[in-house]
Amino acid sequence: MSNSYVTTSSRPTARWKRFLKSNLLTFLTIIGVFGGTALGLILKKSEHQWTEREVMYIQYPGDLFLRMLKCLIVPLLVSSITSAIGALDLSMSKKIAFRSIIYYFTTTVCAVILGIILVCTIRPGAGQQMGDMKGKGTTRNVLTADTLLDLIRNLFPPNIVQATIFQFRTILVPPENATNVPLQKYKITSEFTQGTNVLGLVMFSVVLGATIGKMREKGRPLQEVFETLSEAMMIITSWVIWMSPLGVFFLVAAKILEISSFAEVIAQLGWYFGTVMLGLMLHGFGTISVLFFLATRRLTFGYIAQMGQVLATAFGTGSSSATMPITIRCLDGMGIDPRVTRFVIPVGATINMDGTALYEAVAALFIAQLRGISLTFGHIVAVSVTATAASIGAAGIPQAGLITMVMVLDTVGLPAEDVTIIIAVDWLLDRFRTTINVMCDALGTILVNFLSKNDLSGEAHNHTDLAAAEPHELVELRQDCKE
Repeated sequence: MSNSYVTTSSRPTARWKRFLKSNLLTFLTIIGVFGGTALGLILKKSEHQWTEREVMYIQYPGDLFLRMLKCLIVPLLVSSITSAIGALDLSMSKKIAFRSIIYYFTTTVCAVILGIILVCTIRPGAGQQMGDMKGKGTTRNVLTADTLLDLIRNLFPPNIVQATIFQFRTILVPPENATNVPLQKYKITSEFTQGTNVLGLVMFSVVLGATIGKMREKGRPLQEVFETLSEAMMIITSWVIWMSPLGVFFLVAAKILEISSFAEVIAQLGWYFGTVMLGLMLHGFGTISVLFFLATRRLTFGYIAQMGQVLATAFGTGSSSATMPITIRCLDGMGIDPRVTRFVIPVGATINMDGTALYEAVAALFIAQLRGISLTFGHIVAVSVTATAASIGAAGIPQAGLITMVMVLDTVGLPAEDVTIIIAVDWLLDRFRTTINVMCDALGTILVNFLSKNDLSGEAHNHTDLAAAEPHELVELRQDCKE
């Protein structure tokens, strides 16, 4: 009887040990977020005046972590997409791509519509004075058409090596000795700006993967190279990921110190901040959950609970691209087919920006309300279309939405300089919308995997599954998550 008691009592203990072991990194990352917030507030309340250099020193460990994650993006993105597409035949690739794009388009449109409804109902900018709300920021002259054309140009980079470090961008230069000239008459030039052209790399990887799949046995050696590279990058990710609690801790603490006055920000932009936050929460835990349930007949909350470390990292870094390796690793551990994960996540991190689309629609109408401009139904439709396009063009880096925000303002005839009005709270909103973006990408991957389950099981007879040759570290991760 005593042996029975020992066995029974030891089971909960063993279960708790397995639970803590499999979720230790998640708990540490969440502690890093709250610990960084607490440290930032404590340091801010001290009498010491923190200089820009001192803040840089505090942020330095976080910057190192961010650089490590970004270093993994290009090799992981190219190898993951190429190996995932190459492991499927063209018909299966088309099905997965079609389901993914339908999901992305539906959720983005829903996010924009929700944002417009909220900002038109709450009217956060009505009755307020613009005063000195503008902050410091840099804007550039750009037309909506130029931004959309640049988006398509970047899909087809002239040099694939150059695409790993540069993006193409149209530049409008005012004529010499001319004043009050409309943007349409500016001289059109172009430049390559520093930053990974993710869209171009995705397009190249998809075409290369489809070609390898079409070559069948002849393409098998090249397919194995990309599969091996993908798995190697995931192992490196598993090493870097243990630095996330420390990196997130210092990144959040430094950002808290950079805010000049919380009271002033809340007084000026409190209603705007609350409207965006309400929209993000309703979209992430309402709209997406409903769409997910209608497609799978399952609730999202169980899946979201397993993404704690992914969401905490997304909040801490403010970058969906930098979080991508961690998202892929987490979904692999949840048992999602690697062929789906390695295609849907990189593409989603590039073009599926629900939080950004909602924020840009709200911000444009909020600024119009501040200026006392009444918008027609046609203007609102134009804002929704432009915000959707702008979110696709937004890079997966911190505060990239401010750049594409210019084209949304141009749609309703507002000056580009007005984007500086919302800079005071954009750093914080950027982290929340990035978290929602990453969560929507992950749930979309699970949804596409569910809808493609029967097709993928048939594919397993014709192609070698990526998971069949998983490294020891990933096998252990799967077992821990299942337990």
